[in-house]
Amino acid sequence: MDVNNIQFTKIEIQIAKYLFKHYNDRYNPRQLARILGINHAHANKLCNLLADKMLLTKEDMGNSAFFSYEYNNKLAIKFMEYMLSLEEKEFPKWLSALSHSLKKFKGYVGMGLVFGSSIKTRDFNDIDILLMYGAERSKDVKKIKDEIRKSELVEKPIRYVDIAEKDILQNKEGKIFYNILSESLVFDNPEKYAEVIRKCRKQMSI
Repeated sequence: MDVNNIQFTKIEIQIAKYLFKHYNDRYNPRQLARILGINHAHANKLCNLLADKMLLTKEDMGNSAFFSYEYNNKLAIKFMEYMLSLEEKEFPKWLSALSHSLKKFKGYVGMGLVFGSSIKTRDFNDIDILLMYGAERSKDVKKIKDEIRKSELVEKPIRYVDIAEKDILQNKEGKIFYNILSESLVFDNPEKYAEVIRKCRKQMSI
């Protein structure tokens, strides 16, 4: 990745982020086009451009090419960490009160994610939050949860998944945890999220 190759379109970023988060899968352009709602030929062109920019790896299988994220390139990881750091500002408008409240967790959890239906549609019943932290922070985290609940700024109920990093890595092959990690928005510590994804990817490939 050189200075002449650092401009990215919105769709390129969308493809790169999708592939990075879905660490356990690889996709061909036709699959990505269907998932992301874009033209197949356009998806094929962008995937190849991203491979040229050293963000994706390409594997030819028969008449088709499959792409996955370039997890071993330090610049590609730095790029993704920066993109993930912007997700906090990309929350849906209907979660603006939640986004404000979640700032209370900063400095107390190792990583924070919002997942589930609340990030996809305005019509949802509750909000799913993953908090990754050590046992020594349990009292602090509980206090913050109580503050958020008592403030009543967030109208829908919040369901928390509290977990330690080692538990994520032990359950990385489970469909539930894979869906949580791959279909979520990062609200705290995108660098740690990127590290966890890379660890999961590395262990899956062993």
